[in-house]
Amino acid sequence: MNLILQSLSAERNAIDRIASLADVTATDISSAGRNAWRCDDVAYSESLKALIDTACYGVGIDCAWLPSAPKLGDFKLLAMDMDSTLITIECIDEIADMQGLKPQVSAITEAAMRGEIEFNESLTRRVALLKGLDAAALQRVFDERLQLSPGAENMLAAVKAAGIKTLLVSGGFTFFTDRMKAALGLDYAHSNVLEIVDGKLTGKVVGGIVNAEEKKLTIERVCAELNIAPSQAIVMGDGANDLNMMKIAGLSVAFRAKPVVRAQASVALNFVGLDGILPILA
Repeated sequence: MNLILQSLSAERNAIDRIASLADVTATDISSAGRNAWRCDDVAYSESLKALIDTACYGVGIDCAWLPSAPKLGDFKLLAMDMDSTLITIECIDEIADMQGLKPQVSAITEAAMRGEIEFNESLTRRVALLKGLDAAALQRVFDERLQLSPGAENMLAAVKAAGIKTLLVSGGFTFFTDRMKAALGLDYAHSNVLEIVDGKLTGKVVGGIVNAEEKKLTIERVCAELNIAPSQAIVMGDGANDLNMMKIAGLSVAFRAKPVVRAQASVALNFVGLDGILPILA
């Protein structure tokens, strides 16, 4: 098993201490890029993984366990969730803030991302609270609050250079995904449509809801269009509604994710940026 360690700030001696838990000496650790190190052919066990995962989390180090050495060029599609993955915010929470309802909406969002509330119900409840809000609030959120997650631009530049197609698939809204697709030069985007009448949000979405199953189906549709298998896709997300699409991917990446997602992903990036996938696939 290969072990990749990454950190934004850890000293090399901290990396050596973590590696020593797997009986890997300092001379057997190779550089995997800036602030990233690789230990190959580690004698893996579930107990060792639990020990190292816990030790890493406690000192701000990301660790990835991979049974082989996949390369970026092995993949043909990068599919990303938007809110709290490609970008730092939950757009619906920030829209709600314009109504003075952010605490109420954020609480529902958090419960949904932990998998405690079914996504369709959570979205319906949250959107209903936005009824009557001036649609101009959406542009304010985009202009004033939306920021890319750390490492997003580096990651996208690398995957595009490798000829990998990009898909933004979100339980959020087309107002934001369409603008992100255009701004970042992404190939595909799919999300929910907020209903707007006379310049006001109606508290409803138009058409079907992009939930966990629809996210998975979107991956499958795009893969079919590209004539590739889902195993040739990298899928990144942070919430419970990302799990279905992550399960069919060749590499699933939990980015600063809820515990239920971290536990099921191929790789969890808790501290480094989105470009933390690059040393893993170097």
